[in-house]
Amino acid sequence: MARRSGERVAAAGRQASAGRRAAGGARAGRGALAAFRAQYGRILEWIVIVLMAVLSIEVSAGVVFRFAGHALSWYDEVASVLLAWLTFYGAALGSVRRAHIGCPELVDAMPWRWQRRTRIVAQLLVIAFFVLLGVIGARVLPVLATDDMVSLPQVPMSIVQSVIPISSLLIVVAEALRLVELVRATAPEAPATVPIGDATQ
Repeated sequence: MARRSGERVAAAGRQASAGRRAAGGARAGRGALAAFRAQYGRILEWIVIVLMAVLSIEVSAGVVFRFAGHALSWYDEVASVLLAWLTFYGAALGSVRRAHIGCPELVDAMPWRWQRRTRIVAQLLVIAFFVLLGVIGARVLPVLATDDMVSLPQVPMSIVQSVIPISSLLIVVAEALRLVELVRATAPEAPATVPIGDATQ
């Protein structure tokens, strides 16, 4: 009898130890994912900062040269391209920061299990859209390789339009990180209820 009791205690101890190791591994995985996401966001942030700085310098130079009577022939076209690049790379940064406009009230009103399923399906649809956009954008680049910018003939349009497949890939990575978080998510703990009689005045 004592031997069986000892075996049960040992088995329970092994199960508890395995549970602690699994929980520790899950926490380590979430920590590594969060660290990668933060580093990824910083890289995109610097790309956006550089593009904003270059656009500001280019616009300022264009204004100065125009007032001086020597307008730059490539000013308008390059400014348009930089603004488009800033928009696409900024969208990738917004995906990492979860900063895009949304309307989560309807999903938040669902039971947690349906919230999780709905958000996973939404993430899959977003990823599928940007995969499709990236593939189509990449297929278009060889077609545009024979075209050049009007004001800068030495710059092919394939370089200008490369922002579409590149930013699509960056957004897919960001959304995939979010998908992993949703798949690993567990139900939130219910708030502890305090009996009315025990509530402090």
